[in-house]
Parts: sequence; C-alpha cells; structure tokens
Amino acid sequence: MKDKIKLYLIGFITGIFNGLFGSGGGTVLVPSMTHFLKTEQHKAHATAIAVILPLSIISSLLYVNKGYVDWNLTLKVVIANMIGGYIGSKILNKFTDGTLKLIFGIFMIAAAIRMVFFK
Repeated sequence: MKDKIKLYLIGFITGIFNGLFGSGGGTVLVPSMTHFLKTEQHKAHATAIAVILPLSIISSLLYVNKGYVDWNLTLKVVIANMIGGYIGSKILNKFTDGTLKLIFGIFMIAAAIRMVFFK
C-alpha cells in the first residue's frame, strides 16, 4: 500500500514538474524511483522515458492550445531528438548502474549551475 502511495505521489509531482518546466522524467522521476522505490538505475531511466510520453502529450496539447509552441524550432529539434533518442536507448545497457548514475548526476549538476548562474 505504501508503494502505491509513493507511486502516485511521484507521478503527481513529476507531472507538475513536467507541466511547469518541461522536464520531470529525468530530473524528478529517475531519482525518485531509484531512491524511494529502489528501482534499478537502468529500469528507472527506461521507465521514465515511457512515462514522459503521456506527460508530454498532455503538456504539449495545453501549450499548443495557448500558442506557445514554435513549430519551426520544434520540427528541427524533434528530428535530431529522435536520432539522439535512438542512439541513447541503444547505448543505455553499455553502462553500469554506477556509471549511469554518475553521468546523470553530473549532467543534472551542470544543468543546475548553468540555469542559476548563466543566462
């Protein structure tokens, strides 16, 4: 029962982050699943990607409805994103849990420093 409550709470918070910041799967869901649910690192990353799809559809529909989407930019980024997503998912299993966790942590710290201290 406690795990169900944790799942719903993690999903709810991830949804709020996704709606607010456009991210939530990586920054909220992966650390939450590995820390609170003791999910294996690889499964947490793969599950987060699967969870992001419906979250992104809902958030995108709302942003499109408000006219916030730059379609020219979106199309260019989506093409490159699909190629990167394919490559990333192919190499996911090449890393150990520890290496994956380290890379993810470094990326999150670098992104946070950049967001806070640089424009």
